[in-house]
Amino acid sequence: MDSDGTQDARGTHADRVPRPAGPPQVPPRPAQAPGMPPAPDGSTFLTWLRTPRPEAAPGVWRFGHLPRPDEEPERIPARQLIGGALIAFLVGWLIWSLLWNGYLGGWWLLPLYAMIPDSWAEPHSFGSVVVVYAYYVAIAMGIMIGVGRLGRWSEVWHRYGLPAWRRAAPVSERPPAPEEDPAQWNQLRAAGAADAAERLGAEARAGRMRDVDQARIARAWQGVRSGRHSLATFSGAVLQDGAAACLHPSGERDLPGRLAKHDLVTGQVRLGTTADDPRNPYSYRGTGLALGPDLLGTSLLAVGPAGSGKTGGVVWPLAESLCLHALAGRAAVVVVGAAGAGLGPVDAYDVVVRVGNPDSVYDLDLYGGTTDPDEAAAVLAEALVGDLADPHPGADSRRSTTVLAQLLGPFRGVHGRFPSVPELRQLLDGAPGPLGALRKALTEGGKESLLRELDARERQLGHPGDVGSVLADRVALLDRPAFAGFFDTSGQSRPFSLRALDHPVRVRIDLPERGHADASRMLARLVLAQFAASVAVREDRSLFACLVLDDATGVITPEAVRGIQRLRSANAGVVMTLRTLDDVPRPLRSPLLGAIGCRMALSGLTPWDGQDFAEVWGKEWTEARDVTDRQIIAETPAGKAVHMLRRVITGNAPTARAVTVRQVERERWSASELAHGVPPGHAVLSLTSVRGEHAPPLLVDLRS
Repeated sequence: MDSDGTQDARGTHADRVPRPAGPPQVPPRPAQAPGMPPAPDGSTFLTWLRTPRPEAAPGVWRFGHLPRPDEEPERIPARQLIGGALIAFLVGWLIWSLLWNGYLGGWWLLPLYAMIPDSWAEPHSFGSVVVVYAYYVAIAMGIMIGVGRLGRWSEVWHRYGLPAWRRAAPVSERPPAPEEDPAQWNQLRAAGAADAAERLGAEARAGRMRDVDQARIARAWQGVRSGRHSLATFSGAVLQDGAAACLHPSGERDLPGRLAKHDLVTGQVRLGTTADDPRNPYSYRGTGLALGPDLLGTSLLAVGPAGSGKTGGVVWPLAESLCLHALAGRAAVVVVGAAGAGLGPVDAYDVVVRVGNPDSVYDLDLYGGTTDPDEAAAVLAEALVGDLADPHPGADSRRSTTVLAQLLGPFRGVHGRFPSVPELRQLLDGAPGPLGALRKALTEGGKESLLRELDARERQLGHPGDVGSVLADRVALLDRPAFAGFFDTSGQSRPFSLRALDHPVRVRIDLPERGHADASRMLARLVLAQFAASVAVREDRSLFACLVLDDATGVITPEAVRGIQRLRSANAGVVMTLRTLDDVPRPLRSPLLGAIGCRMALSGLTPWDGQDFAEVWGKEWTEARDVTDRQIIAETPAGKAVHMLRRVITGNAPTARAVTVRQVERERWSASELAHGVPPGHAVLSLTSVRGEHAPPLLVDLRS
């Protein structure tokens, strides 16, 4: 009852509702947080894994590839094909009508009269009727087969009938047999690791496995088969962690984002589509164009002007693919480019060296992590004055190497480390203070052999032709305030050395291109020289190593060409881009193009650059057809009618054609075609695999 004497209706209603007995019912806990998408069921991954990848020619995107014939089939124009088929049908109908109505006589019934006995003629029996109509059907079928061959009815059926609809309709793939299903991991089962195979299959079906996981575990299984790892260790890791087993040291299972299409089963990355152009082989037309370690092992050179798509269409997709391979334990990649060149996010790499940036976490080891003074001197001489050496392929920089070795060896013998940039500059300048202190320390330590090295260096100081001053001038480019905190040899920084390429590491080196162009080119030569020296002494060459140079201007030297030639045997390769071949000394252009297995000419190439590509791609024998058409003039009305009918069917005037066929040798791609015939966004690419397979120059659309 309220204060005004009225009764609370809500209280009265609550009194009438029966209360449930027992504890209150709690709603079930949701399977996932509100607003989250449902967990994947793994069907997408299984479909990707089970997609066929047939063997194909080098450069063909194998994922779901449908092979094409090597030669282009003769294709009749649709108007001519349908017109011929219709006229053939009308001719067959006319012949049958003439036979049925007796205009051609009864000679075609003589075989029938010879087969039917006289007793069947009168009265007509059922057997005689069947035989007579069967004979009629046989004659009609014979006429139909004859005119069908003349009118190409079979081609009309395949082009416009049910087979064409079946080709256009999506084909539903049947699940493979268990013994052929890659999701069953039958290799593990055959080796006695059935529990691990069951765990991986369950992870795939549940949607917890990715393409990087599959590639990484397959790589670990290769280590078991080669004896580097034990089966028990592998099985234990898989049973414990499932799809996350055998993780990359970074703990990452994928990149932050992807821009290109990748297939880690074949190791390919799709760069574009081979154009449907008569200059391309028919088997390549319309297929995807992809590259993988089997092709990058012969190295790649892409030449094109600024804005032609070298970085966005070639360098970054390849760098992204190599980073995925590194996460799968298959590759080690070093990407070198100018700061802000668009080589991917920082999170896509394990080590990022920003030369000249004080916020850089890592430093660059000037001596490549070696402790041998002679090796360090050879690599450093190539970086400092490699571009000043005689560009003839037989030239080298041994004099510069000797000068540096005469200083690096004694300095390391005294201090236990190599000199820093300021110290090296003073030694090369011949400053009396540092040289005197070094001589005193060597004398007190009794190191006579190192003292002789220092004596030889001092005797050469000031002599004509001494390269010490040139080396000092080049070292001065690195002895700048912007690089004060870099190239430290005292152990106070975190220098990165290319000796780490024994591991699946992802490295990006940003060069200070703006304001320090000469120093950037020198550092690029340093990285290339260290890369060539490091991959040659690796113990485990099953790991593919690749160096990606976004701009190789000023990097190509005689020693660099020799180093590139040796990379294939070390399971390594280099990807380089140039704006023009004029950035390479003329004597080195042919050796460079000969040492590179994959050559790419992008749109906008100059004719003189195109001439170098045309020479290296060579010539081929082709069939030249000289066709002469002479129009036929009809004199009679009947002839004019026939010519009119022929024009309606074929769409062309009646002509008498004379064809002359001869074999001629022509360039695959001429310099003029490369300069003016490559559309924007396209490139001409020739390929060579590490197994020696070749692909001719292909016109590729990099935008599709």
